[in-house]
Order: sequence, then structure tokens, then C-alpha cells
Amino acid sequence: MKLPLPAVFVLCIFLFAAPPVCRAQSGATNLWALPLPHQCGASPAIAADGTVYQGTSDGSLVAVTPDGWIKWVFKAGREIKSSPAVADDGTICFGSRDWKCYAVTPAGKLKWTFPTGAWVDSSPAIGADGTIYFGSWDKKFYALNPDGSQKWVFATGNVIVSSPAIAADGTIYFGSHDKKFYALKPDGTVRWTFSTDGPITSSPAINSDGSIYFTSTDGNLYALRADGTERWRLRTGGMTESSPVLDGSGNIYLSVNQQAYSVSKDGKKRWERFSAILVDTTPAVAADGAVYFSIPWRQLWAAKDDGTELWSDEMPTELYASPTIAPNGTIYVATGAWINAVSPTNHLPLLAKSPWPMFRANPQHTGRVLLNR
Repeated sequence: MKLPLPAVFVLCIFLFAAPPVCRAQSGATNLWALPLPHQCGASPAIAADGTVYQGTSDGSLVAVTPDGWIKWVFKAGREIKSSPAVADDGTICFGSRDWKCYAVTPAGKLKWTFPTGAWVDSSPAIGADGTIYFGSWDKKFYALNPDGSQKWVFATGNVIVSSPAIAADGTIYFGSHDKKFYALKPDGTVRWTFSTDGPITSSPAINSDGSIYFTSTDGNLYALRADGTERWRLRTGGMTESSPVLDGSGNIYLSVNQQAYSVSKDGKKRWERFSAILVDTTPAVAADGAVYFSIPWRQLWAAKDDGTELWSDEMPTELYASPTIAPNGTIYVATGAWINAVSPTNHLPLLAKSPWPMFRANPQHTGRVLLNR
């Protein structure tokens, strides 16, 4: 059964006369804004039926209909910083700071939990065979069977907050605070490692040719070949957790400290735009070339692929989560203790035909490279 919008939302509409982002000059329309139980630091995932799943800092996983109604709320033990991932059968997987990975049914019922030795901030990736991959602050990287049983575990030298990416051949990529970038085979053995000079907190992006892109807190953006050899590195000075994404031409977009940033496929800086505040979020790229950045101080910023501003929209509260583009073109973004559905006024932002156009690659957040699109 649908639950009605909380009364506080009605009160907010009355006080503001209109949703804060509904401004004709902004170039975007706020379709709806829904208050949630607590602050949001995770990016929303979208199921095949359009249901939006959002984690909050009080441990709530909230299921929201495409038109902005709460379907159900599932309560974990502590904060959910891990962004949920939706399996092919509709199961929602996510990590929590109660030291567990969860699997919840599309009806909001607990399917299973898997205990770890510390926080799980890494967002799970789900392989084509249903295997769930994630890292933990206990310095271990886990692979679980779809029923929640352990398939294998791999130990690294330090904390893992990087969310894994899965290549077409099943290779799993992720970074660790031990300053290494890992490539593991589907059986959990090492294919190769690549050393950097700083902890790796961001998540990798994978291109159609097998190239892998990731950042390190040593201030570099790296491009590696599928065999682990370096193609190039670009000194950006970046220290934030923002992860790279790709457009259909292979150009790279990410946030670098206080800048929205773009890099060519051969490792040359294309443009940067100053935001005046540190940005950890990952942008999303639309099929028409528009790129959407969540800027923490209440701004959802849209730019053309050449960096020219399309519009900048003031949101209800701060943005600390990456935007997600739904298959129908709606942009979902968490702001403070709200989730918002936004649509540009003059164009439909269908997801770019790219192998990795947004955080976790696709609306379901499975972390699998998208090919043949």
C-alpha cells in the first residue's frame, strides 16, 4: 500500500508556495520532492519497474514510486552510506555501518544478512551470475552467492571503501587504502595489482576497449589497460572520492576537489569549472551530451560536453550524493533528507550510450560495464 506524503511536505509546499527548485529561469522542473527519515549520503538506485531505492544515515532503506510515494521502509542497524544495487531478480543489496551486507526483497522483506568485521561503505556490484561483490573497513573484499553464503574472501592491506566495477570478462576492479588498485579473477585470485602513492577511495570506470579509469588521493587520474599496464596518468591534484564517468566519445568527467572536470580519452585536460566547495560526488552523462554534477551547496549543475553551463538549479538542501538518470530521463538526486525528481525543461536526458555514464554504470547500480549500447 502506498503511504501518503508526510504532512511536513505539505507544510513545506504551503510555506514556499512552490518547490524550491521549480524556477522557470533554471532550465529544469522539480517533478516532486519527498522528505525522508534522515540525511542521505548514498546515490539512489532504480529498479526495472521504476522503483527508486534510497539509503539514509539513520539506517533506513526507502522504496519510492516513480511519482514520489513511499512504498515501504526497511530498517538496518546503522547508517547506510553504501548505495544500493538491484539484482536481475529485483533483490536490493546494500552495505551498512552495522558491519553487515543486506539483501532485501522488492516487497521490503529481509532476505539475508552477511556479517563482516567493520563498516560496509563500499557499494555492492552484482555480476551477471548474481554474485555480489563489496569491500569493508575490515580490509577484506567479499564475494557472496545470491543466497548470501560466502563464495570467497580476499584480504588487502587496509580499509576498502572503493566500490567495485565488473568488466565484460568478469574481472573485478577496486581500490584500497593500502594504495593499490586490484584486478581479481571471478574465482578471487589476483590477476594483477597496480601501486599508487595514496589511498584509493574512488570507484573505477571501464571503457569498451577494456581500459580502466580511477583516481588516487595521490592527486592523479589513472588510465590502465586491461592487462594492468599504464596508458597514461594526469596530475589533477584531486583528493576527493568522486569517480570518473565516460561519454559516448570516451571523454572523462569527474569532480576534482572544488572543480567540475573533464579529460579527453588520451589524458589531456579539456576544461574545469570552479564550484567553491569540495565535491565528492560523481557526475552523470546524458545522451545529448549534457553532464550533471551534484554540488554540495544546494546546486544541481548541468553543463554541455564542452563545459558551457546549461543551467544551475538550487535544491532544497545540500547535495552529498551522485545523481542517477532513470531510463525515462528523470534525474533523481538526494539532497539532505530529501529525494528529488528533476526533469530538464527543454530536453530529455536519456542516459548516454557509454560503457560507464554514471556512478555504478547503470540505473540499477550493478557496477557492470555496459557494452553494445
